[in-house]
Amino acid sequence: MAKPKAVSGAQTPEEFAREELRRHREAAGLTQEGLGERIFTSGAYVGQMECGTRRLRPEIAEVIDGVFGTGDYFTRLAKAFKSKHVEYFAEAAELERLATAIFDYGSTLVPGLLQTADYARALIRAASPTALAEHVDALISERVERARLLIDPETPEVWVVLHEAVLRTAVGGPAVMAAQLRHISSCIRAHRITMQVVPFSAGAHGVLDASVRIMQFSDAPDVAYTEGPHAGQLLDCPALVRRHWKSYDLARAAALSPEVSLTLIESVAEEHARCAQT
Repeated sequence: MAKPKAVSGAQTPEEFAREELRRHREAAGLTQEGLGERIFTSGAYVGQMECGTRRLRPEIAEVIDGVFGTGDYFTRLAKAFKSKHVEYFAEAAELERLATAIFDYGSTLVPGLLQTADYARALIRAASPTALAEHVDALISERVERARLLIDPETPEVWVVLHEAVLRTAVGGPAVMAAQLRHISSCIRAHRITMQVVPFSAGAHGVLDASVRIMQFSDAPDVAYTEGPHAGQLLDCPALVRRHWKSYDLARAAALSPEVSLTLIESVAEEHARCAQT
């Protein structure tokens, strides 16, 4: 077993863990691909852990300890570093940063990537009315930070399908909703996202009452993520992912065209704005 290095004062704990993984791998004479084979993943996954785009998860760390003969060293390192996201969303958030394309469906709420700070605050307060202000601010900062993904003009491609109920539910009041829908409109007009709205008149359709996200990658199979109150599930079973794709395609087929959807979004935004004035 290699002797653990002392943590440099200039290093963050996460940087230390990444350096230790790389140092032990090289000491064992393994390439990233070689280690990936031994821990039942890919060389690309190992590289992502070493560069920090994916966190060292406890279940992976336990296998790494077995490969290196390091007892529970990497397992303890992994458990020491908690994601800033809730546990059930942590891995999905990591994959979000690696995705080349993201396909979202929202039945009741605007997806997190597109939420304004005021909209997010209203949602968080509704779910946790007695939460400390510092906790609420931290959650809002996390969502705003995630939205920086959209600053890149090309990657990832983002396609969103929303039910009309999302547009008309006055989260935070009409002024907040007007600003939220105008933000979505600006993202569409900047050609940063594609959005379709499923109108009330469409009736039943695919993924009617769910929140679903499908992510595509340049070097890995598609994954699906579903979420409900206080729980989420990341799915990589090919058969299940295909079923979610079918449901998503059915929702797109039932939706208005992107052009008509934009007109509806901007019209509802003005309705909310008029309500706010009165």
